[in-house]
Order: sequence, then structure tokens, then C-alpha cells
Amino acid sequence: MLINMGPSHPAMHGTIRIMLELDGEKILNSELEIGYLHRGLEKTCEHKTYFSLLPYTDRMNYVSPLINNLGYAMTMEKMLELDVPQRAQYIRVILCELSRISDHLTALAAMTMECGAFTVFLYTIKAREFIWDVIEHTTSARMTTSFIRIGGVRADLHPDWKDHLKTAIIETKKVLKDVHGLMDKNKIWLNRTRDIAVVSPEMAINYGWTGPCLRSTGVNFDLRKASPYSSYDHFDFDVPLGERGDNYDRYMVRMIEMEQSMRIIEQAMEKMPKNKAPLLAKGMKPAKAIEASRKQKVEGGIKLSPNLEGSEKDKYADILSTGKKYIVPPKEDTYTSIEGLINHFIFFMKGHGIRPPKGEVYFSVEGGNGELGYYIVSDGTDKPYRWHLRAPCFHIVSALEEMIKGHYVADVIPTFGSTNMIGGEFDR
Repeated sequence: MLINMGPSHPAMHGTIRIMLELDGEKILNSELEIGYLHRGLEKTCEHKTYFSLLPYTDRMNYVSPLINNLGYAMTMEKMLELDVPQRAQYIRVILCELSRISDHLTALAAMTMECGAFTVFLYTIKAREFIWDVIEHTTSARMTTSFIRIGGVRADLHPDWKDHLKTAIIETKKVLKDVHGLMDKNKIWLNRTRDIAVVSPEMAINYGWTGPCLRSTGVNFDLRKASPYSSYDHFDFDVPLGERGDNYDRYMVRMIEMEQSMRIIEQAMEKMPKNKAPLLAKGMKPAKAIEASRKQKVEGGIKLSPNLEGSEKDKYADILSTGKKYIVPPKEDTYTSIEGLINHFIFFMKGHGIRPPKGEVYFSVEGGNGELGYYIVSDGTDKPYRWHLRAPCFHIVSALEEMIKGHYVADVIPTFGSTNMIGGEFDR
């Protein structure tokens, strides 16, 4: 018989339709229909300026948006030949590894819950809350942060960032230990995942797999090791590999990768380059600061309002590149001088702003699902002529028809969950 699974099936997340040809409950053939979340994101970005399209990258893999920010920012930095301060690189690493943990926690939460392990779902979401609390405390947003900017990051770390980060790591480690205890030798979980949807290294490579799914087949490829970026070569960490390439290996690789991410974060905390600029006290509202600055009653010049803390002019050396043409002018200059105001307007005005030389560029980072690559073509204007995303989960889900063939309807649930399909990245 022929039967539709999705898009309204809860395990399909509203974004995938699988047409199954069954013999009883055994799958003879299947066909995937995609596009339920297509928003024309790439074409939309081609009509935005290089700076204003940054928030759109958050909306692709919305579980680990900071890695999306980083991939786009580093692609532009390659095109513009910008050097990023090392402190900003370390901040990027910490935030991206937190995002990777969040991504894996969400993937395993969905995968286990759909197999009936609701307790594990609650545990992993609890751990994700600790991670998101740190991200919120640092970026002022939980998910769509737009914190990583072309040339660096939006602001420096807050004074008590280490305490928040240490708490999150301690609590997350406790949760992972509990999940290992609940699932690793659980007979029901093993029956649902072990030797189900086995993928060989050759098959994975032929489909263009990267990330945890590729490494679950035993292929040792991680962009953080193969082509280090953002100072990843400064940190010591292992790349976990699977043995069989089945659903269980895809679960276990993600579990161990989270432990390695926390290992990287702990090293980055210890090695964090010291701040060159002195820490400033909390500022005042811009209008009052301008008035006080004009009256020359503020020592050291203008001080910004609390919502701009960490992005003061004297912090720029730590958090942003020196390429002034491509960096947002400091608010102190914008608020207090006509030259600063003009520079601010020129940066954001249509037809001005960031205008890379003509040419094309590709750069990729290790996303939560694998190689997250950006291909950008510049025609010399302030908008990209072509803007394309190499979405890792698109290649992974492409193999789903072959993965579930010969298995049962119930096996579709953990198999699809193990691919970690993120609709915003997949359909765009």
C-alpha cells in the first residue's frame, strides 16, 4: 500500500512529506517531498546590503545561529581581507561551541522523545536552558542574536562572564551523565537504533555528508581540524568517530562531541587574551552623555548607555578589525561630532556602506550538522550579486530514501531524527 508520512506527522516537524510504499509495515520504496518551509532566503539576501542581511543568517539553522553568523562573517572577511583581533576570535569560539552543544541537545531531545524517552527530552532541554542563559547574558538574545559581525563581534564580554559559563558547563555535564546512564545500554533504545539505517563511509561521501553524521561512519573529517579557523588550532580536542554508521552511532557521536565542545570552551576561558582597554563603569543615556560631553564635565569623554556596554570606542581594538571602511563607526563619534554622524550615515546609506571588490569567494565552517559554506559573488556594489548557502543537512536528508529502504515504518522515526533536519537551513 501507499501511505503519506508527514508533513502533518509530528515526527516530520511539519516540513517533510515521505510517500511510503509498504508491504505490511516493511518499506519497499519511498519518495521525499521537501519545500514546505521555503522562504526564498538566498534571493532575499541578494536584495539586502552586506551588513543588513546578517540577521537573515540567524534564521537558517535557528538552533545554532551564532555558527551561521560566523560562517557569513568569515566569508566576508576573506573577501575583504580583514584580520580579526584574537580576543574576538576566542569569543567567537566560545559562542560557537555553546551553539554546537545547543544544536546537539536539541537534535537528541527530538530523536529520543519521538522514540518515547520523554525524560531524556526534559533533561536535554533543561541543559539547553543553561546554555541559552549564557548566550542571552552575553548577546542580549537567546536565539537570533546577530552578535558576530563582519570584522569581529558586536561587544566585548561582560565582567562576570566566567562565572556564568562555569555554571552552565557544570550543569550540562551533570545532564549528559544522566542521559548516558538512561540511554547508552537501554534495551529499547538499542533495539530502535543499533544496526538501523546503516550508512557506509562510501555512501556518506557520495551523498556529500559532513559533520556528526559523516563521522558516525568512521570518516575523520572536521573542518576545525582539517582547515582550522578562528584560532581553533590553539585548542586541544578530539574528533569522535562511529564504527557502524547506524542510528546509535549518530546519537553517540553527538553526545561525545558535546563533551569535546565543553573541553574547548574551558581552554578558551583560560587562554582568553587580556582586554587592552580599561573596563568602563556603567554609562548614561546618550542624550545626557552628549550634553555632558559638550559641557566637558565627563572625565575621559562620552560614556554610552547600558544597552551599548561592551561596544565602547576604546573596546574596538579588542573586538573589531581595523578596517574602518567595513566596521560600524563608534557611537561616541556618531553622537558627538558631525564627522562621526556623516560616517554613520554613509555606512548605512543605500549605495554606500560595505562595497567589496568584484569577484567571488567561498568559505565554510563546521556547523552543528556539518560543513556550513557560503558562496558569495560581488559585482562591486553594496549588495551581493549571488549569495548561496551550502546547507549540510540537505545532503544528509538526501540519503534518507536509501537509509529507510528495507526497514519498518517505526524505524523512520529515529532515522529521520538522527539526521537532525533543520527546516530553515534545509529549505531556506
